[in-house]
Amino acid sequence: MLPEHRRRIIDSFARRLILCYSGLVGNPQDHMDKPEPRWQALLAFLAVGAIYLALPRDLIVGPIWLLPTLIIVLLIPTVVAHKTGKRSLNRALGILINGITTLALIGSVILLVRALPSHRETPMKLLLSGGLLWLTNVFVFALWYWRLDGGGPTMRHEQKKFGSTSFLFPQMQVPHDERAQFACTGWRPRFLDYLFVAFTQSSTFGPTDAPLLARWAKVLSMIQIFISLSIVILLISRAVGVL
Repeated sequence: MLPEHRRRIIDSFARRLILCYSGLVGNPQDHMDKPEPRWQALLAFLAVGAIYLALPRDLIVGPIWLLPTLIIVLLIPTVVAHKTGKRSLNRALGILINGITTLALIGSVILLVRALPSHRETPMKLLLSGGLLWLTNVFVFALWYWRLDGGGPTMRHEQKKFGSTSFLFPQMQVPHDERAQFACTGWRPRFLDYLFVAFTQSSTFGPTDAPLLARWAKVLSMIQIFISLSIVILLISRAVGVL
């Protein structure tokens, strides 16, 4: 048995270590209570608009300024609706922006398919265009997953549920009594998690670390994978044709 004064010293040192650790990593409950940051999703929308401007004119549906202008014009009331607590309007505008960017993406991919036999664009320009459309595909469907999972970011914050209702993230597979060890006691997905899901699905043409649970997620995933696979196959066929 340790002497009483030594045990007190050890207990005091242990408490200080716990306080220091808590200050560094934060309280998991605080993570659950804090609203999800929206700036990452806003940057993704702006990136889609910027990528659209970088595409060749032959791969753009309508005026070149149309999509970036629509994104900016619709983002402003979307942010205002979120700040003023108008959830239904915020959700409707968010889905509207996602739908517009998805239609623009599909239209550009169709124009890319039509541009290949005509040989109007140089191989380097087609390669760059395919890469930009592939990246747009990642951003667009990451925004879809982020917007729809669990009713959206606002609903996820209000319900404060652990994990996700539509994706089986690795943190959700950790046993309950081991979650504190892996710092995922109060874990919920953020936009970067959905971006990673979209990136891996476009890269491997299937789900990787986060299996799909919801039917709507499976439908969107099939569309995303089909677009990504189409772009890659087109670029490979073009490269073979050049050789």
